[in-house]
Amino acid sequence: MSYPNTPFTKQELIPQEETLELLKQKGELFIGIPKEVSYQENRVCLTPDAVNALTSHGHRVIIESNAGFDANYSDKEYSEAGAEITTDTKKVFSCPIILKVEPPSLKELELINPQSILISALQIKTRSKKYFETLASKRITALAFEFIKDDDGNYPAVRALSEIAGTASVLIAAELMTNANSGNGLMFGNITGVPPVDVVIIGAGTVGEFAARSAIGLGASVKVFDNSITRLRCIQNNLGRMLYTSTLQPKNLLKALKRCDVLIGAVRGIDRSPVVVSETMVENMKKGAVIIDVSIDMGGCIETSEVTSHDKPTFIKHGVIHYSVPNIPARYARTASVSLSNIFTPYLLKIGEDGGLEQSLRFDRGLRNGLYFYHGILTSKSVAEWFDLSYRDINLLIF
Repeated sequence: MSYPNTPFTKQELIPQEETLELLKQKGELFIGIPKEVSYQENRVCLTPDAVNALTSHGHRVIIESNAGFDANYSDKEYSEAGAEITTDTKKVFSCPIILKVEPPSLKELELINPQSILISALQIKTRSKKYFETLASKRITALAFEFIKDDDGNYPAVRALSEIAGTASVLIAAELMTNANSGNGLMFGNITGVPPVDVVIIGAGTVGEFAARSAIGLGASVKVFDNSITRLRCIQNNLGRMLYTSTLQPKNLLKALKRCDVLIGAVRGIDRSPVVVSETMVENMKKGAVIIDVSIDMGGCIETSEVTSHDKPTFIKHGVIHYSVPNIPARYARTASVSLSNIFTPYLLKIGEDGGLEQSLRFDRGLRNGLYFYHGILTSKSVAEWFDLSYRDINLLIF
């Protein structure tokens, strides 16, 4: 029966029991961390503290023995953090979620179970078509951490490693200029009565910004070149000071290179880095000057650069010391590992809270941006174009 002038029945007007929203079903993650086998790769995805955070939330972590050795993390530290340690590589790769720094090799891919989740770097330029065909045949869901975006639209993993590379480039240059390394004997540091070291940085992105920050902190005179006025303006704002900035005009650049003691190349491109400094420009540089080409992993922005390794990182050409190691962050394995771990841990905890990766992908567009394989279906347009493969839009597959 309804009361006059109301659409409600007597039953509906009686106070009702409160209905509470049911919590989402949490998922228990089972994560495998294999030892990196790539040449001179010393980093590890999760630190013992990160493992402890995951295991205390009910997740399982199995780690291959000595996976953190090169980053100065012992098996004992991981074991005390709640991880299971094993010497059986196959057992690690049989986990439902595989976490790696470098992409797995074809041999490692064979060890991964069908329908597993792989989280690692992609490094599209070093992959083969067979790599993606194997992922498809095993119906793997794969995420590339360098393409994951945060809420601000930035790439947190790329930025973190770029910060390390930028800072490291100045520290490496300071070491190479010493007499012990056949340098010109100059020292960073604004010593009274001694002209400061002259540093030229090409590229005003994250690497350029942190290289400039470190060089200024060590008392150097810094000049930054970039073709983007916005980036040049941003670097001045972020550093909180006015410094010499210029667009990439050959006349200005050549004049700066003739006087500089250190040149840091930090220019990125879409497919490869554009060559900004010609061999003729290098010939005009001071004898004993130092070149650090941070862009070498994308081909290098200095014409005389050649890929080197951590074992033999330098060579001399036209009297100028060249340092062209592609994987600079691996030189500081512990710092790089902590930095990567800080990015992975919140994502893994969130995936657990959401009840699994499927749910997280539905609601997190930034995480979805890093996805390039979904149950064996290629979802990355850039990979498809690079290897002439067919792909599907992830938004049509998930929703």
